[in-house]
Amino acid sequence: MSGGERRFAGAAALLAASVLLSRALGYVREAVLAAQLGSSPEVDAYRAAFQIPDLLNYFLAGGALSIALVPHYARVLEREGEEAAARLLAVVLGTVGALTVLSTALLWWQAEALVRLQFPRFSPEIQALTTRLTRIVLPAQFFFVTGGIVRAALMARDRFGTQALAPLLYNAGIIAGGLALAGTLGAEGFAWGALAGAAFGPFLIAILDARLGAGLRLGVRVAPLDPRFLHYARIAFPLMLGVTLLTVDEWYDRWFGALGASGTVADLGYARLLVQLPVAAVGQAIATAALPTLSRLWSEGRRQELDAALLGALRAGLALAILAASGAAFLAEPIVSFVYQRGAFGPEDTERVALLLRVFALAVPAWITQQIATRAFYARGDTWRPMLLGTAVALAAIPLYLALGRRHGAAGLAAAGALGMTAAALVTLGIARRLHGGPSLAGLAQTGLRALAIALPAGLAAAGLAELARPWGSAAQLAAGGAVLAALALAGLLAIGDAPMREFAQRVLRRLGLARRP
Repeated sequence: MSGGERRFAGAAALLAASVLLSRALGYVREAVLAAQLGSSPEVDAYRAAFQIPDLLNYFLAGGALSIALVPHYARVLEREGEEAAARLLAVVLGTVGALTVLSTALLWWQAEALVRLQFPRFSPEIQALTTRLTRIVLPAQFFFVTGGIVRAALMARDRFGTQALAPLLYNAGIIAGGLALAGTLGAEGFAWGALAGAAFGPFLIAILDARLGAGLRLGVRVAPLDPRFLHYARIAFPLMLGVTLLTVDEWYDRWFGALGASGTVADLGYARLLVQLPVAAVGQAIATAALPTLSRLWSEGRRQELDAALLGALRAGLALAILAASGAAFLAEPIVSFVYQRGAFGPEDTERVALLLRVFALAVPAWITQQIATRAFYARGDTWRPMLLGTAVALAAIPLYLALGRRHGAAGLAAAGALGMTAAALVTLGIARRLHGGPSLAGLAQTGLRALAIALPAGLAAAGLAELARPWGSAAQLAAGGAVLAALALAGLLAIGDAPMREFAQRVLRRLGLARRP
Protein backbone atom coordinates (compact mmCIF):
# COMPACT_ATOMS: atom_id res chain seq x y z
CA MET A 1 0.00 0.00 0.00
CA SER A 2 1.43 3.39 -1.01
CA GLY A 3 1.78 6.36 1.32
CA GLY A 4 -1.21 8.10 -0.26
CA GLU A 5 -3.37 5.00 0.10
CA ARG A 6 -2.35 4.65 3.73
CA ARG A 7 -3.27 8.29 4.40
CA PHE A 8 -6.62 7.81 2.69
CA ALA A 9 -7.37 4.59 4.59
CA GLY A 10 -6.32 6.12 7.89
CA ALA A 11 -8.38 9.27 7.36
CA ALA A 12 -11.42 7.25 6.29
CA ALA A 13 -11.13 5.01 9.36
CA LEU A 14 -10.77 8.02 11.68
CA LEU A 15 -13.76 9.82 10.16
CA ALA A 16 -15.85 6.65 10.15
CA ALA A 17 -15.09 6.13 13.84
CA SER A 18 -15.99 9.76 14.51
CA VAL A 19 -19.27 9.39 12.66
CA LEU A 20 -20.13 6.22 14.57
CA LEU A 21 -19.47 7.92 17.89
CA SER A 22 -21.29 11.05 16.76
CA ARG A 23 -24.32 9.04 15.68
CA ALA A 24 -24.26 7.15 18.97
CA LEU A 25 -24.38 10.52 20.72
CA GLY A 26 -27.07 11.57 18.25
CA TYR A 27 -29.16 8.59 19.32
CA VAL A 28 -28.70 9.59 22.95
CA ARG A 29 -29.72 13.13 21.99
CA GLU A 30 -32.83 11.96 20.16
CA ALA A 31 -33.68 9.46 22.91
CA VAL A 32 -33.63 12.29 25.45
CA LEU A 33 -35.76 14.43 23.10
CA ALA A 34 -38.22 11.59 22.51
CA ALA A 35 -38.50 10.73 26.21
CA GLN A 36 -39.14 14.35 27.19
CA LEU A 37 -41.32 15.53 24.31
CA GLY A 38 -42.36 12.46 22.23
CA SER A 39 -43.76 13.20 18.75
CA SER A 40 -45.47 16.35 19.94
CA PRO A 41 -46.04 19.65 18.09
CA GLU A 42 -43.22 21.06 20.23
CA VAL A 43 -40.82 18.65 18.48
CA ASP A 44 -42.24 19.76 15.13
CA ALA A 45 -41.31 23.33 16.16
CA TYR A 46 -37.84 22.28 17.30
CA ARG A 47 -37.05 20.54 14.01
CA ALA A 48 -38.59 23.35 11.96
CA ALA A 49 -36.43 25.87 13.85
CA PHE A 50 -33.35 24.50 12.07
CA GLN A 51 -34.77 25.19 8.61
CA ILE A 52 -33.68 28.84 8.30
CA PRO A 53 -30.23 28.19 9.85
CA ASP A 54 -29.74 25.21 7.53
CA LEU A 55 -30.63 27.32 4.51
CA LEU A 56 -28.16 30.01 5.59
CA ASN A 57 -25.43 27.43 6.10
CA TYR A 58 -26.06 25.85 2.73
CA PHE A 59 -26.18 29.02 0.67
CA LEU A 60 -22.95 30.23 2.24
CA ALA A 61 -21.45 26.89 1.11
CA GLY A 62 -20.95 26.13 4.80
CA GLY A 63 -21.91 22.52 4.29
CA ALA A 64 -19.51 22.18 1.36
CA LEU A 65 -16.51 24.20 2.52
CA SER A 66 -14.17 21.23 2.30
CA ILE A 67 -15.35 20.54 -1.25
CA ALA A 68 -14.75 24.12 -2.34
CA LEU A 69 -11.67 24.99 -0.32
CA VAL A 70 -9.63 21.81 0.19
CA PRO A 71 -8.50 21.30 -3.44
CA HIS A 72 -7.90 25.03 -3.99
CA TYR A 73 -6.00 25.54 -0.72
CA ALA A 74 -3.93 22.39 -1.35
CA ARG A 75 -2.92 23.60 -4.82
CA VAL A 76 -1.97 27.06 -3.52
CA LEU A 77 0.04 25.53 -0.68
CA GLU A 78 1.88 23.17 -3.03
CA ARG A 79 2.57 25.63 -5.85
CA GLU A 80 2.94 28.99 -4.06
CA GLY A 81 3.93 28.11 -0.50
CA GLU A 82 2.90 28.93 3.06
CA GLU A 83 2.56 32.69 2.68
CA ALA A 84 0.15 32.47 -0.24
CA ALA A 85 -1.89 29.78 1.54
CA ALA A 86 -2.09 31.94 4.67
CA ARG A 87 -3.32 34.93 2.64
CA LEU A 88 -5.96 32.78 0.95
CA LEU A 89 -7.19 31.42 4.28
CA ALA A 90 -7.33 34.92 5.82
CA VAL A 91 -9.39 36.46 3.03
CA VAL A 92 -11.84 33.52 2.85
CA LEU A 93 -12.22 33.42 6.63
CA GLY A 94 -12.73 37.18 6.96
CA THR A 95 -15.01 37.72 3.99
CA VAL A 96 -17.24 34.68 4.48
CA GLY A 97 -17.30 35.33 8.23
CA ALA A 98 -18.48 38.91 7.72
CA LEU A 99 -21.14 37.76 5.25
CA THR A 100 -22.33 35.18 7.78
CA VAL A 101 -22.69 37.81 10.52
CA LEU A 102 -24.70 40.15 8.28
CA SER A 103 -26.93 37.34 6.98
CA THR A 104 -27.55 36.01 10.49
CA ALA A 105 -28.61 39.44 11.72
CA LEU A 106 -31.02 39.91 8.79
CA LEU A 107 -32.60 36.46 9.22
CA TRP A 108 -32.87 36.92 13.00
CA TRP A 109 -34.79 40.14 12.39
CA GLN A 110 -37.13 38.55 9.83
CA ALA A 111 -37.47 35.16 11.53
CA GLU A 112 -41.14 35.56 12.46
CA ALA A 113 -42.25 36.36 8.91
CA LEU A 114 -40.11 33.60 7.43
CA VAL A 115 -41.52 31.00 9.82
CA ARG A 116 -45.10 31.98 8.91
CA LEU A 117 -44.21 31.75 5.22
CA GLN A 118 -42.62 28.29 5.46
CA PHE A 119 -44.96 26.65 7.97
CA PRO A 120 -48.42 28.16 7.39
CA ARG A 121 -50.29 25.15 8.84
CA PHE A 122 -48.60 25.43 12.25
CA SER A 123 -50.84 26.89 14.94
CA PRO A 124 -49.99 30.46 16.11
CA GLU A 125 -48.50 29.04 19.31
CA ILE A 126 -46.24 26.60 17.45
CA GLN A 127 -45.24 29.32 14.97
CA ALA A 128 -44.23 31.55 17.88
CA LEU A 129 -42.23 28.73 19.45
CA THR A 130 -40.55 27.96 16.12
CA THR A 131 -39.56 31.63 15.78
CA ARG A 132 -38.10 31.74 19.29
CA LEU A 133 -36.10 28.54 18.76
CA THR A 134 -34.92 29.74 15.33
CA ARG A 135 -33.48 32.89 16.86
CA ILE A 136 -31.58 30.81 19.43
CA VAL A 137 -29.94 28.44 16.94
CA LEU A 138 -29.30 30.95 14.12
CA PRO A 139 -26.02 32.33 15.54
CA ALA A 140 -24.60 28.79 15.57
CA GLN A 141 -24.10 29.10 11.83
CA PHE A 142 -21.26 31.58 12.34
CA PHE A 143 -19.38 28.90 14.28
CA PHE A 144 -20.17 26.21 11.70
CA VAL A 145 -19.11 28.31 8.71
CA THR A 146 -15.94 29.89 10.10
CA GLY A 147 -14.90 26.72 11.87
CA GLY A 148 -15.49 24.80 8.63
CA ILE A 149 -13.11 27.11 6.76
CA VAL A 150 -10.34 26.46 9.28
CA ARG A 151 -11.00 22.70 9.28
CA ALA A 152 -10.83 22.66 5.48
CA ALA A 153 -7.31 24.12 5.64
CA LEU A 154 -6.37 21.52 8.23
CA MET A 155 -7.72 18.66 6.10
CA ALA A 156 -5.74 19.93 3.12
CA ARG A 157 -2.71 19.32 5.35
CA ASP A 158 -3.92 15.79 6.20
CA ARG A 159 -5.03 16.84 9.70
CA PHE A 160 -8.45 15.24 10.21
CA GLY A 161 -8.60 15.20 14.01
CA THR A 162 -10.75 18.31 14.48
CA GLN A 163 -13.07 17.22 11.67
CA ALA A 164 -13.58 14.00 13.61
CA LEU A 165 -14.04 15.69 17.00
CA ALA A 166 -16.33 18.58 15.97
CA PRO A 167 -19.61 16.63 15.64
CA LEU A 168 -18.97 14.79 18.90
CA LEU A 169 -18.76 18.02 20.88
CA TYR A 170 -21.73 19.49 19.02
CA ASN A 171 -23.96 16.54 19.90
CA ALA A 172 -22.65 16.52 23.47
CA GLY A 173 -23.70 20.16 23.79
CA ILE A 174 -27.27 19.41 22.68
CA ILE A 175 -27.51 16.47 25.09
CA ALA A 176 -26.21 18.57 27.96
CA GLY A 177 -28.64 21.37 27.16
CA GLY A 178 -31.56 18.96 26.96
CA LEU A 179 -30.75 17.21 30.21
CA ALA A 180 -30.03 20.41 32.13
CA LEU A 181 -32.72 22.71 30.76
CA ALA A 182 -35.49 20.75 29.01
CA GLY A 183 -37.26 20.04 32.29
CA THR A 184 -37.95 23.75 32.75
CA LEU A 185 -37.54 25.21 29.23
CA GLY A 186 -38.76 22.31 27.07
CA ALA A 187 -37.40 22.41 23.52
CA GLU A 188 -35.53 25.62 24.31
CA GLY A 189 -33.08 23.60 26.40
CA PHE A 190 -32.06 21.60 23.35
CA ALA A 191 -31.76 24.79 21.27
CA TRP A 192 -29.41 26.46 23.77
CA GLY A 193 -27.39 23.25 23.87
CA ALA A 194 -27.07 23.33 20.07
CA LEU A 195 -25.72 26.88 20.18
CA ALA A 196 -23.15 26.04 22.88
CA GLY A 197 -22.14 22.82 21.13
CA ALA A 198 -21.54 24.68 17.86
CA ALA A 199 -19.29 27.20 19.59
CA PHE A 200 -17.14 24.59 21.32
CA GLY A 201 -17.14 21.81 18.69
CA PRO A 202 -17.00 23.01 15.09
CA PHE A 203 -15.34 26.35 15.97
CA LEU A 204 -13.15 26.43 19.08
CA ILE A 205 -11.28 23.16 18.62
CA ALA A 206 -10.51 24.03 14.99
CA ILE A 207 -8.99 27.34 16.07
CA LEU A 208 -6.93 25.65 18.79
CA ASP A 209 -5.67 22.90 16.47
CA ALA A 210 -4.77 25.40 13.74
CA ARG A 211 -2.84 27.66 16.12
CA LEU A 212 -1.30 25.16 18.52
CA GLY A 213 -1.19 21.97 16.48
CA ALA A 214 -0.55 22.98 12.89
CA GLY A 215 1.11 26.32 13.70
CA LEU A 216 -1.05 28.23 11.21
CA ARG A 217 -1.38 32.01 11.26
CA LEU A 218 -5.09 32.74 11.35
CA GLY A 219 -5.45 36.21 9.93
CA VAL A 220 -8.82 37.74 9.11
CA ARG A 221 -9.23 40.02 6.10
CA VAL A 222 -12.53 41.21 4.67
CA ALA A 223 -11.87 41.75 0.96
CA PRO A 224 -14.63 40.45 -1.34
CA LEU A 225 -12.83 41.80 -4.45
CA ASP A 226 -9.47 40.22 -3.64
CA PRO A 227 -8.41 37.96 -6.56
CA ARG A 228 -7.78 35.08 -4.13
CA PHE A 229 -11.29 35.31 -2.75
CA LEU A 230 -12.84 35.71 -6.20
CA HIS A 231 -11.07 32.55 -7.37
CA TYR A 232 -12.41 30.67 -4.33
CA ALA A 233 -15.87 32.15 -4.92
CA ARG A 234 -15.89 30.89 -8.51
CA ILE A 235 -15.37 27.37 -7.15
CA ALA A 236 -17.83 27.75 -4.27
CA PHE A 237 -20.54 29.65 -6.17
CA PRO A 238 -22.11 26.60 -7.83
CA LEU A 239 -22.28 24.92 -4.41
CA MET A 240 -24.01 28.01 -3.01
CA LEU A 241 -26.37 28.30 -5.96
CA GLY A 242 -27.31 24.68 -6.52
CA VAL A 243 -28.99 22.10 -4.34
CA THR A 244 -29.13 18.32 -4.29
CA LEU A 245 -31.61 15.87 -2.81
CA LEU A 246 -28.91 14.80 -0.35
CA THR A 247 -29.59 18.16 1.31
CA VAL A 248 -33.05 19.30 0.31
CA ASP A 249 -34.75 15.98 1.08
CA GLU A 250 -34.68 17.05 4.73
CA TRP A 251 -35.98 20.51 3.80
CA TYR A 252 -38.82 18.97 1.79
CA ASP A 253 -39.72 16.69 4.69
CA ARG A 254 -40.04 19.75 6.95
CA TRP A 255 -41.92 21.92 4.47
CA PHE A 256 -44.29 19.30 3.07
CA GLY A 257 -44.49 17.37 6.34
CA ALA A 258 -45.71 20.53 8.08
CA LEU A 259 -48.68 20.51 5.68
CA GLY A 260 -49.78 17.14 7.06
CA ALA A 261 -50.83 15.79 10.43
CA SER A 262 -49.30 17.03 13.67
CA GLY A 263 -46.16 15.09 14.52
CA THR A 264 -45.25 14.28 10.88
CA VAL A 265 -42.12 16.45 10.95
CA ALA A 266 -41.13 14.89 14.27
CA ASP A 267 -41.58 11.30 13.02
CA LEU A 268 -39.60 11.94 9.83
CA GLY A 269 -36.80 13.47 11.87
CA TYR A 270 -36.61 10.51 14.24
CA ALA A 271 -36.45 8.02 11.33
CA ARG A 272 -33.97 10.10 9.36
CA LEU A 273 -31.50 10.19 12.24
CA LEU A 274 -31.46 6.39 12.43
CA VAL A 275 -30.75 5.92 8.74
CA GLN A 276 -28.08 8.60 8.81
CA LEU A 277 -25.70 6.33 10.73
CA PRO A 278 -24.67 4.20 7.71
CA VAL A 279 -24.99 7.19 5.37
CA ALA A 280 -22.50 9.21 7.38
CA ALA A 281 -20.29 6.40 8.70
CA VAL A 282 -19.79 4.96 5.22
CA GLY A 283 -20.59 7.61 2.61
CA GLN A 284 -19.52 10.77 4.37
CA ALA A 285 -16.37 9.21 5.81
CA ILE A 286 -15.22 7.69 2.51
CA ALA A 287 -16.12 10.78 0.48
CA THR A 288 -14.45 13.24 2.87
CA ALA A 289 -11.29 11.17 3.11
CA ALA A 290 -11.18 10.55 -0.66
CA LEU A 291 -11.35 14.17 -1.80
CA PRO A 292 -7.79 15.23 -0.85
CA THR A 293 -6.37 12.04 -2.40
CA LEU A 294 -8.37 12.40 -5.60
CA SER A 295 -7.45 16.09 -5.82
CA ARG A 296 -3.73 15.29 -5.55
CA LEU A 297 -3.98 12.58 -8.21
CA TRP A 298 -5.73 14.99 -10.55
CA SER A 299 -3.24 17.82 -9.98
CA GLU A 300 -0.37 15.38 -10.60
CA GLY A 301 -1.92 14.15 -13.85
CA ARG A 302 -2.37 10.55 -12.60
CA ARG A 303 -5.73 9.98 -14.28
CA GLN A 304 -5.77 6.19 -14.25
CA GLU A 305 -4.90 6.08 -10.57
CA LEU A 306 -7.69 8.58 -9.88
CA ASP A 307 -10.25 6.38 -11.68
CA ALA A 308 -9.00 3.31 -9.82
CA ALA A 309 -9.17 5.06 -6.44
CA LEU A 310 -12.67 6.34 -7.18
CA LEU A 311 -13.92 2.92 -8.26
CA GLY A 312 -12.45 1.32 -5.16
CA ALA A 313 -14.16 3.89 -2.93
CA LEU A 314 -17.47 3.41 -4.76
CA ARG A 315 -17.36 -0.39 -4.56
CA ALA A 316 -16.55 -0.35 -0.86
CA GLY A 317 -19.26 2.23 -0.19
CA LEU A 318 -21.95 0.45 -2.22
CA ALA A 319 -21.33 -2.98 -0.67
CA LEU A 320 -21.42 -1.61 2.87
CA ALA A 321 -24.45 0.54 2.02
CA ILE A 322 -26.51 -2.42 0.84
CA LEU A 323 -25.62 -4.47 3.92
CA ALA A 324 -26.46 -1.53 6.20
CA ALA A 325 -29.74 -0.89 4.40
CA SER A 326 -30.71 -4.53 4.92
CA GLY A 327 -30.09 -4.24 8.64
CA ALA A 328 -32.07 -1.00 8.92
CA ALA A 329 -35.02 -2.38 6.96
CA PHE A 330 -35.30 -5.84 8.53
CA LEU A 331 -34.59 -4.73 12.11
CA ALA A 332 -36.45 -1.41 11.94
CA GLU A 333 -38.93 -2.05 14.75
CA PRO A 334 -36.45 -3.21 17.43
CA ILE A 335 -34.07 -0.40 16.42
CA VAL A 336 -36.75 2.27 16.91
CA SER A 337 -38.02 0.67 20.09
CA PHE A 338 -34.55 0.38 21.61
CA VAL A 339 -33.53 3.96 20.80
CA TYR A 340 -36.74 5.88 21.40
CA GLN A 341 -39.50 3.98 23.20
CA ARG A 342 -39.58 5.43 26.69
CA GLY A 343 -41.28 8.31 28.45
CA ALA A 344 -43.53 10.26 26.08
CA PHE A 345 -42.63 8.02 23.11
CA GLY A 346 -44.97 5.01 23.07
CA PRO A 347 -45.54 1.80 21.02
CA GLU A 348 -47.73 3.63 18.48
CA ASP A 349 -44.91 6.09 17.84
CA THR A 350 -42.51 3.17 17.40
CA GLU A 351 -44.75 1.60 14.76
CA ARG A 352 -44.99 4.81 12.74
CA VAL A 353 -41.28 5.63 12.87
CA ALA A 354 -40.28 2.01 12.07
CA LEU A 355 -42.29 2.16 8.85
CA LEU A 356 -40.50 5.37 7.86
CA LEU A 357 -37.12 3.82 8.68
CA ARG A 358 -37.85 0.90 6.33
CA VAL A 359 -38.66 3.31 3.50
CA PHE A 360 -35.63 5.52 4.21
CA ALA A 361 -33.42 2.40 4.13
CA LEU A 362 -34.18 1.98 0.43
CA ALA A 363 -32.35 5.25 -0.22
CA VAL A 364 -29.13 4.34 1.62
CA PRO A 365 -27.21 2.83 -1.36
CA ALA A 366 -28.01 5.83 -3.58
CA TRP A 367 -27.33 8.28 -0.74
CA ILE A 368 -23.83 6.87 -0.20
CA THR A 369 -23.02 6.36 -3.89
CA GLN A 370 -23.98 9.96 -4.71
CA GLN A 371 -21.76 11.36 -1.96
CA ILE A 372 -18.73 9.49 -3.26
CA ALA A 373 -19.40 9.86 -7.00
CA THR A 374 -19.57 13.67 -6.90
CA ARG A 375 -15.98 13.76 -5.60
CA ALA A 376 -14.84 12.70 -9.08
CA PHE A 377 -16.06 16.12 -10.28
CA TYR A 378 -14.93 18.16 -7.28
CA ALA A 379 -11.40 16.75 -7.43
CA ARG A 380 -11.19 18.14 -10.97
CA GLY A 381 -12.42 21.56 -9.84
CA ASP A 382 -15.75 20.95 -11.60
CA THR A 383 -18.53 22.10 -9.30
CA TRP A 384 -20.91 23.30 -12.03
CA ARG A 385 -22.00 19.97 -13.47
CA PRO A 386 -22.91 18.39 -10.10
CA MET A 387 -24.72 21.63 -9.16
CA LEU A 388 -26.78 21.71 -12.34
CA LEU A 389 -27.60 18.02 -12.14
CA GLY A 390 -28.46 18.13 -8.46
CA THR A 391 -30.63 21.22 -8.83
CA ALA A 392 -32.49 19.75 -11.80
CA VAL A 393 -33.29 16.53 -9.93
CA ALA A 394 -34.25 18.39 -6.73
CA LEU A 395 -36.68 20.66 -8.59
CA ALA A 396 -38.08 17.83 -10.70
CA ALA A 397 -38.78 15.83 -7.54
CA ILE A 398 -41.09 18.46 -6.00
CA PRO A 399 -44.26 17.14 -7.71
CA LEU A 400 -43.32 13.64 -6.55
CA TYR A 401 -43.06 14.81 -2.93
CA LEU A 402 -46.36 16.66 -3.18
CA ALA A 403 -48.20 13.73 -4.79
CA LEU A 404 -46.84 10.98 -2.56
CA GLY A 405 -47.06 13.17 0.54
CA ARG A 406 -50.74 13.90 -0.07
CA ARG A 407 -51.52 10.27 -0.85
CA HIS A 408 -49.40 8.45 1.73
CA GLY A 409 -48.40 11.06 4.31
CA ALA A 410 -45.00 10.72 5.95
CA ALA A 411 -44.27 7.38 4.25
CA GLY A 412 -44.95 8.98 0.87
CA LEU A 413 -42.45 11.77 1.58
CA ALA A 414 -39.81 9.21 2.57
CA ALA A 415 -40.51 7.19 -0.60
CA ALA A 416 -40.22 10.30 -2.78
CA GLY A 417 -36.77 10.94 -1.34
CA ALA A 418 -35.67 7.37 -1.98
CA LEU A 419 -36.83 7.44 -5.61
CA GLY A 420 -35.32 10.85 -6.28
CA MET A 421 -31.93 10.05 -4.77
CA THR A 422 -31.71 6.76 -6.66
CA ALA A 423 -32.34 8.56 -9.93
CA ALA A 424 -29.75 11.24 -9.07
CA ALA A 425 -27.08 8.67 -8.21
CA LEU A 426 -27.59 6.72 -11.44
CA VAL A 427 -27.45 9.86 -13.57
CA THR A 428 -24.33 11.12 -11.76
CA LEU A 429 -22.51 7.84 -12.34
CA GLY A 430 -23.51 7.83 -16.01
CA ILE A 431 -22.30 11.38 -16.58
CA ALA A 432 -19.03 10.72 -14.73
CA ARG A 433 -18.42 7.67 -16.91
CA ARG A 434 -19.17 9.59 -20.10
CA LEU A 435 -17.04 12.61 -19.25
CA HIS A 436 -14.13 11.04 -17.40
CA GLY A 437 -14.02 7.47 -18.70
CA GLY A 438 -14.51 6.14 -15.20
CA PRO A 439 -15.66 4.63 -12.93
CA SER A 440 -16.41 1.24 -14.45
CA LEU A 441 -20.18 0.88 -14.19
CA ALA A 442 -20.02 -2.85 -14.93
CA GLY A 443 -17.64 -3.42 -12.04
CA LEU A 444 -19.79 -1.32 -9.71
CA ALA A 445 -22.98 -3.15 -10.77
CA GLN A 446 -21.30 -6.50 -10.15
CA THR A 447 -20.40 -5.41 -6.63
CA GLY A 448 -23.97 -4.23 -6.02
CA LEU A 449 -25.53 -7.50 -7.20
CA ARG A 450 -23.17 -9.59 -5.08
CA ALA A 451 -23.88 -7.44 -2.03
CA LEU A 452 -27.63 -7.69 -2.62
CA ALA A 453 -27.41 -11.49 -2.88
CA ILE A 454 -25.71 -11.48 0.52
CA ALA A 455 -27.85 -8.83 2.22
CA LEU A 456 -31.35 -10.15 1.50
CA PRO A 457 -31.04 -13.64 3.04
CA ALA A 458 -28.95 -12.26 5.90
CA GLY A 459 -31.62 -9.64 6.63
CA LEU A 460 -34.47 -12.17 6.48
CA ALA A 461 -32.67 -14.50 8.87
CA ALA A 462 -31.93 -11.59 11.23
CA ALA A 463 -35.59 -10.52 11.22
CA GLY A 464 -36.72 -14.09 11.95
CA LEU A 465 -34.42 -14.50 14.92
CA ALA A 466 -35.28 -11.03 16.22
CA GLU A 467 -38.95 -11.99 16.19
CA LEU A 468 -38.20 -15.11 18.26
CA ALA A 469 -36.40 -12.88 20.79
CA ARG A 470 -39.34 -10.44 21.07
CA PRO A 471 -40.43 -11.66 24.58
CA TRP A 472 -37.04 -10.53 25.96
CA GLY A 473 -37.31 -6.98 24.66
CA SER A 474 -35.82 -4.82 21.92
CA ALA A 475 -32.24 -5.06 23.23
CA ALA A 476 -32.36 -8.86 22.95
CA GLN A 477 -33.94 -8.59 19.50
CA LEU A 478 -31.16 -6.31 18.29
CA ALA A 479 -28.44 -8.46 19.81
CA ALA A 480 -29.81 -11.65 18.25
CA GLY A 481 -30.73 -10.16 14.88
CA GLY A 482 -27.56 -8.11 14.61
CA ALA A 483 -25.34 -11.08 15.41
CA VAL A 484 -27.01 -13.22 12.73
CA LEU A 485 -26.86 -10.40 10.19
CA ALA A 486 -23.15 -9.79 10.84
CA ALA A 487 -22.24 -13.48 10.78
CA LEU A 488 -24.13 -14.23 7.57
CA ALA A 489 -22.85 -11.05 5.92
CA LEU A 490 -19.23 -11.99 6.67
CA ALA A 491 -19.81 -15.55 5.46
CA GLY A 492 -21.45 -14.24 2.29
CA LEU A 493 -18.65 -11.79 1.60
CA LEU A 494 -16.10 -14.60 1.87
CA ALA A 495 -18.18 -16.99 -0.23
CA ILE A 496 -19.46 -14.89 -3.14
CA GLY A 497 -17.98 -11.42 -2.64
CA ASP A 498 -15.54 -9.92 -5.12
CA ALA A 499 -11.88 -9.48 -4.21
CA PRO A 500 -12.25 -6.17 -2.28
CA MET A 501 -15.27 -7.55 -0.39
CA ARG A 502 -13.40 -10.72 0.59
CA GLU A 503 -10.41 -8.65 1.67
CA PHE A 504 -12.67 -6.51 3.86
CA ALA A 505 -14.25 -9.60 5.46
CA GLN A 506 -10.84 -11.09 6.15
CA ARG A 507 -9.67 -7.83 7.76
CA VAL A 508 -12.71 -7.89 10.05
CA LEU A 509 -12.03 -11.49 11.02
CA ARG A 510 -8.40 -10.70 11.75
CA ARG A 511 -9.44 -7.79 13.95
CA LEU A 512 -11.70 -10.17 15.86
CA GLY A 513 -8.88 -12.69 16.21
CA LEU A 514 -10.74 -15.25 14.10
CA ALA A 515 -8.24 -15.37 11.23
CA ARG A 516 -4.47 -15.31 10.92
CA ARG A 517 -2.61 -12.35 9.57
CA PRO A 518 -0.99 -12.95 6.16
